Amino acid sequence: MERITLAQLLEAVGGTLLGDFSDLSATIQAVDTDSRRIHAGSLFVPLVGDRFDGHAYIGNALESGAAGCLTARDRESCRPDRFYIRVDDTEKALGRLAAWYRRQFSIPVIGVTGSVGKTTAKDMIASVLGARFRVLKTEGNFNNNIGLPLTILRLERSDEVCVLEMGMDHFGEIDYLANIARPDMGVITNIGDAHIEHLGSRENIFKAKCELLPYVKPDGLLVLNGDDPLLSTLRGKTVPQTVFCGRGDGLEYRAEVTGGDGETHIHCRLHSPAMCRELDIPALGQHMIYPVLIAVALAERLGLTPEEIERGVASFVPTRMRMNILRRGDNITILDDTYNANPQSMRAAISVLADSHSAWKAALLGDMLELGPFAPALHKGVGEYLGKVHADCLVAVGELAVHIAQGAREAGVPMVYHFRTRQEAIGCLPSIVRPDSTYLVKASRGMRMEEIVEALLKLT
Repeated sequence: MERITLAQLLEAVGGTLLGDFSDLSATIQAVDTDSRRIHAGSLFVPLVGDRFDGHAYIGNALESGAAGCLTARDRESCRPDRFYIRVDDTEKALGRLAAWYRRQFSIPVIGVTGSVGKTTAKDMIASVLGARFRVLKTEGNFNNNIGLPLTILRLERSDEVCVLEMGMDHFGEIDYLANIARPDMGVITNIGDAHIEHLGSRENIFKAKCELLPYVKPDGLLVLNGDDPLLSTLRGKTVPQTVFCGRGDGLEYRAEVTGGDGETHIHCRLHSPAMCRELDIPALGQHMIYPVLIAVALAERLGLTPEEIERGVASFVPTRMRMNILRRGDNITILDDTYNANPQSMRAAISVLADSHSAWKAALLGDMLELGPFAPALHKGVGEYLGKVHADCLVAVGELAVHIAQGAREAGVPMVYHFRTRQEAIGCLPSIVRPDSTYLVKASRGMRMEEIVEALLKLT
């Protein structure tokens, strides 16, 4: 982060200075929201949640080296050697600060959203553009009202591109994030069933994701999934130049998978306005053509050569717990895709399992959350898909996962277990571990299925 003066802070957040501190030339060099991880000279922003109030830790933060803080509470006293800025709402003030800070940079900013694959797309975009530019990207799950502003506030003058992931589960959230980020270029990966419990239908999810569109600069670029039936309706209806990617004929960016080793990479033939090229993608699953095509479209817009693009694709590394391939002895592979799940990403992950060359293929799947009344049918559909791809074994974990087990049994999966807890499922692992096998582990974040991955690692 570049240094910000107290005078600039007051302007950015629209706050009032409290106490006796009056040096408007004083500066901050970081922004922290966790009082346990304070950087010297930072601004502490106390956030208010359902079970905590960060205002209780202002004293600790200042004692640990914060230069000052925001506060939405009246103060009985203020330290004379620290500044306190009174604001209406600390979270909203954080957003205003990030929006102000964003305007201090003229580098390309790319906003990425979608129901499935936005983290992978973000990582691939950063990898490809990183072949030429210094890229700042969203780390981990920092894609919400707090994480996105904090990512923007990490920008430095040496950064040349910023790639921001934008998550949502209600109307208005993408609008809020995009208003802060003001992207030059935008990406929507697809429209699926994630968060359908809150939004009610795919059509409403489509509307919520499209809150990004008005904020993409008129002379910028939109990259959309041309194979998605809802996104494809936007052709000819957007102000910025828009390109579509996928498998379909007539799309500006197309690719088809032509091979792969089932263990480390897939091979594809890629067509774009600037090139026709054979590429190895260091990841598994036919769905990986979409993040590559998205990255290629953005890279060509920013002037990268085909050679730079190929080098950037080759250097791709996924975020932790996003289809991480863990190799073990006895030709055993664990596919750790435990970060999150919805019906579309479940099918994509199961396809990766099905494409493996192992003699034994087992899926350890947990509940998919936020599906509301659609949950039973959508879980059962996942189980039926396991039968369609001839999986050998299912270990279903959770209350909703009983429907995955039901679908799998009815679809002919030979070995099906259902457990309500992770601990019960871990107890059955010794009976299903065998040589020359692949294990897919996946569920929504709240299921904490990484504990099952850890148990598999100990057994293999």
